[in-house]
Amino acid sequence: MSELGNRLKEARLAKGLSLEDVQTITKIQKRYLVGIEEGNYSGMPGNFYVRAFIKQYAESLGLNPEEIFETYKNEIPASYNEELPQKLSRVKTHKKISQGHSKIYDILPKILIAVFVISIASVIYYFYASKVGQDPNEQVSSENEPVKYVKSENLENAKEVEKEKSSSKEKEKVENQTKEEEKEKTSTQNVPTQELAVVTTSGRKTTYSLTNADKFIVKVVSKGESWINIRNGKGKSFYSGTLKAGETDSYTADLTGESEAIIVVGRTLDADIYVNDQKLEYQINPADKVRQDITIQFVPKNE
Repeated sequence: MSELGNRLKEARLAKGLSLEDVQTITKIQKRYLVGIEEGNYSGMPGNFYVRAFIKQYAESLGLNPEEIFETYKNEIPASYNEELPQKLSRVKTHKKISQGHSKIYDILPKILIAVFVISIASVIYYFYASKVGQDPNEQVSSENEPVKYVKSENLENAKEVEKEKSSSKEKEKVENQTKEEEKEKTSTQNVPTQELAVVTTSGRKTTYSLTNADKFIVKVVSKGESWINIRNGKGKSFYSGTLKAGETDSYTADLTGESEAIIVVGRTLDADIYVNDQKLEYQINPADKVRQDITIQFVPKNE
């Protein structure tokens, strides 16, 4: 065991530390710590690491590493001889790299110039090809232009003719429609409308005449409660009974085959009479005469 190893071991034991404790503190493997204490550095990675491990070991024990190196410099291997070849190796490597870069730097300008020349040539070729490619098309376009103009003119003329035909057809359609509407209007105006007019009034009796009608249908509707009797001029009864709102509130009689009908209304305030869906207006106020006898004389349209 070397003197350095003895001193470090004594200092370790004085602090009550084991090799495992020092290993935990310094992160140096135990076998290297044993080698330092025994003065056996053959298992170390190199002189640089020997000096580094001794320094860490001394610091962990509270010793001055500089003093240790100075006191035991004969036992501690110097790292200079080992580092010198490493430095020389780095210089050579750097020199090789520099020489390689130098060659690249010599070639790089030539490459850039070549790329630039190729780019210029490509641009010139592109514009030239574009110009040459466009000339024939322009010539064909200029030669065909009058033909296209003639076709366009003919097409416009055809469109105008078609438009005029369409407008003429539309105008004719509107005129025909107007004529049809006028015919229907004239026909409607010429057809006489039904007329229900008062002929005579006496007491509680009122006589009406029904003209310009091709049918004679009477409907009585009760708004409350009223006794109703419907018969023809010969006394034939068509209905006799009481109409009530909500129950039997209306009665309809087809009297087209009769020339006269008599309708007796027991309470005119609660009954309305319709002749061919036209409401009959009481000539006598229902408030003045509650019961009224209504006679309707029917004159068919064809007579």
